[in-house]
Amino acid sequence: MSLLVLVRHGQSVYNLENRFTGTVDIGLTPLGEEEAKQTGEKLKEYSFDRAYTSMLIRAQESLRIILEVITQTNIPVIKNAALNERMYGSLQGLNKEETTKKYGEAQVEIWRRSYAVSPPDGESLAATFARTVPYYKTEIEPKLRAGQNVLIVAHGNSLRSLMMYLENISPEAIAKVNMSTGVPRMYTLNTELKVLAVAYL
Repeated sequence: MSLLVLVRHGQSVYNLENRFTGTVDIGLTPLGEEEAKQTGEKLKEYSFDRAYTSMLIRAQESLRIILEVITQTNIPVIKNAALNERMYGSLQGLNKEETTKKYGEAQVEIWRRSYAVSPPDGESLAATFARTVPYYKTEIEPKLRAGQNVLIVAHGNSLRSLMMYLENISPEAIAKVNMSTGVPRMYTLNTELKVLAVAYL
């Protein structure tokens, strides 16, 4: 049996400013740092064999804080772009409210929540799934199958992709799934990687 914990990074500066972030490398706010600390407090009773994160500083900093709180800074930490947030194209950096006024709420909602539709010059959730899930299967599943406990600190859309895979969520249903910053989602897996239990902590 093994544990897999998914954590979306703490609040970033662009989250606070209500901007599309995507692959822009934006740091955490003081609240984001506090959210990471609170995540660590929730995970104190668990032991991890390794941790994974993206190439973006908001996820890396969140992971660093969590590992400090749970006093497990000596475990291997693997950083890979496969876990990066989806690329929001020409929307990156734009204020979401202003973008909604310009393009209409329905269009912006499609760009944000649709599985197959990409934002202008950006990446769809389907494209995010196509890079995140194969990496997970190749790199992380063998560790879980061997009984290791794994912590992944990444982003809303890369983690939603993993949730789709782990929980058999349909492209239609994933549009209604949101992952809050700094709230751990824990999976208990057997040696065949069947999900025995899943819950937010």
